[in-house]
Amino acid sequence: MRRIVVIDAPSNLGLRPPRDGTVPGCYKLAGALREQRVVERLGAVEGGVVVPPRYDRGDWREGDGVFNAGAIAAYTRKLADRVERHVRAGDFPLVLGGDCSIQLGASVALRRIGRYGLAVIDGSSDFRHPGNSDRIGAAGGEELALATGRGQADLTDIEGLRPYLRDEDVQLLGIREYDTERAELTALKIANMTVEEIRKRGAGEAADTVLRSLEAPATEGFWVHLDADVLDPSVMPAVDSPDPGGLQPEELAALLRGLVRSERCVGLNLTIYDPDLDPDGSCAALLADLLQTAFTHG
Repeated sequence: MRRIVVIDAPSNLGLRPPRDGTVPGCYKLAGALREQRVVERLGAVEGGVVVPPRYDRGDWREGDGVFNAGAIAAYTRKLADRVERHVRAGDFPLVLGGDCSIQLGASVALRRIGRYGLAVIDGSSDFRHPGNSDRIGAAGGEELALATGRGQADLTDIEGLRPYLRDEDVQLLGIREYDTERAELTALKIANMTVEEIRKRGAGEAADTVLRSLEAPATEGFWVHLDADVLDPSVMPAVDSPDPGGLQPEELAALLRGLVRSERCVGLNLTIYDPDLDPDGSCAALLADLLQTAFTHG
């Protein structure tokens, strides 16, 4: 069995501040999961911390493009170095974010190695880009568009590797029916499945369907990007944009279990959970339980 290596990526550079004078609290995600003894419960080993630059939007204004772009690009390279090293060594990196922009670190790392796919388990598509929105700014809501080559060059073409992911190598699971970017995704042949569609198929069968695509010989493997807001707010309120109609824990557990058990799955990152919104730690406990179930239960 591959060695699970837990890497902390506590970057909040891709989110808007919850209020003036504050910063997004998702940078505390890794610490909260470690308080739940996730490393020990998974039988994992320490991969250390990839320290992000300071959160500082400076004099950024709407219309200026992605804020913190230079810092995000620098952090992406730094995180990619760490992920690449472990993937090449045959380890399974489990990256604890952070906001969704940390996915770029994994995508750049894998693009350096070859052609890889991405299973996105997320309540929203995060596919905002200049072609479909005039409100570009937060990379955490744009990272799938950036990873597929849509957006400003300092984030989409790091090391001349644009695109990090091909449209046909992406599978998106858990979005809501009302996601405004779904029609565009479908037209681009970026496979996507809503919560309702997952529920109709059954989560286990949905995972099998995704695997049939992601395990295709054209790719060398795939990464899993998990955003905590895919869960329904009734069980996961501690996210920046809770949307009703999300997955239940048992459904997410079945999806994760099916994906991470594949020999072609090379790593996973967890994002967006905000401990500032979880005073009793119950949401952190749920996420730790879900990871343990996915990796260790038969």
